[in-house]
Formats: sequence, C-alpha cells, structure tokens
Amino acid sequence: MKNLYFLIFLVFFASCSVFKKTNQQSIAANQPHFVKIETDSGTMVVRLSNKTPKTTANFLKLVNNHFYDGLLFHRVIKGFMIQGGDPDSKNAAAGKMLGEGGLKYTVPAEFDTSLFHQKGAIAMARESDDVNPKKASSSTQFYIVEGRTFTNNEMDKIEEKFKILIPESHRSVYRSVGGAPFLDMNYTVFGQVVDGLAVIDKIAHAAKDKNNRPLTDIHMKISTMKKKDFKKYL
Repeated sequence: MKNLYFLIFLVFFASCSVFKKTNQQSIAANQPHFVKIETDSGTMVVRLSNKTPKTTANFLKLVNNHFYDGLLFHRVIKGFMIQGGDPDSKNAAAGKMLGEGGLKYTVPAEFDTSLFHQKGAIAMARESDDVNPKKASSSTQFYIVEGRTFTNNEMDKIEEKFKILIPESHRSVYRSVGGAPFLDMNYTVFGQVVDGLAVIDKIAHAAKDKNNRPLTDIHMKISTMKKKDFKKYL
C-alpha cells in the first residue's frame, strides 16, 4: 500500500480492489441521513449527502454493521484533518503505525460541486493518482476536515496548481470558516458535521507521534440517528 501525498504533508492510506454493490441500504434523494460519531474527545453529528449515493450507502452499511465501533482516529494533523476507519486500529498496540487497513474493494468517486472541503466536511481517503487514476475511494477510511482559513491569493494559486475552480460561494466559506480547498474535486466529500466542530479541533490538536498517531488513543463509535433526534438539524 503506497502513501498518498497531497502537498508535502498530506498522506492517506486505503485499500483497493473493485466496488461491490450493496443492497442493504438505498439512498433516496429526499430522505435525510444523520450519524452520531462518539469519541473519547466528544460527540459529533454528521449529515450525510444524498448526492453521493454509493459512498453514503457504503458508509451507512458499515455503520449499521457496527464496523467502526472501537476503531481509532489514527492520523491527526493540526490545521488539516483527522482520519480514521482503519480496521487494523482496533486494539492496536501503542506506537503501531496504522493507515493501511480496509476491506477488499473500493467505491467509485462521486464528485458534486456543491460538496466541498469546508471545515467539518467528511470525505473518503483514497490511494494516489498514480495507482488510482479514477480517484476511487477507500472502502472504510474517512477523514474530517479541520483546515484553516485561506486568502483569495492563496486560493488563486490553488486553482492554478490543481486545475480546479473555487467559486465565490466556496471562497467566502474558506476565507471565514476555513477548510482544505486544495482537496476539492479530488476526494469524495459525502457529508458535513452539523454539531461538534470543536471536537474536530480537540482531536486534531492532540499530542501525537512521528506518524501523526495520537499518543492517547481516540476511539470512535458511529451510529445512525432517528428523525426525532436529528430533526432540529434540518
């Protein structure tokens, strides 16, 4: 498994194979889906997108099968993102390098211009373009953006370097709230944290080792939410 480099400091790991269709979960365009991510550092509420049906269905299938329960946020980078979903992280020995685990399939990329890497965006990790030119997503590993604010000049340079367009509606968010615009239209964003942004900050700022693994394990438990619990976020 090769490291995924995106800028000097960006590394993601994922597994690869072919996407296996699932019939366990269908995504209706008018049906909202929310999940609760409980961690040792607090709880986040995430609204999943219906514009990424394959990615969202795969994620919900794993959540409903309790796949993520007990896994770690194994890679954290202050001012950038927190990453988890490696099955090898469950009960992993202290100091073990993580990030190469996953199930033996990938999920096709699903890009939508309305879904971008603002603070709190949840997206799937993947392997690098040289071995993954179609930008297919990891079966299990995801990241949540902490990011930072960007100036218009910085975003102009990102547009030129990565051959992407950052519309003004996104720029205003990147200037005020922050995010990671250099990832847009390259990784599948499939949801947004709607409650618990401070939890992202707390995890991202945790003390870590040379592999960006927190020195104190940060576990996760992810569960779907019922409408009575998420309707206040609609």
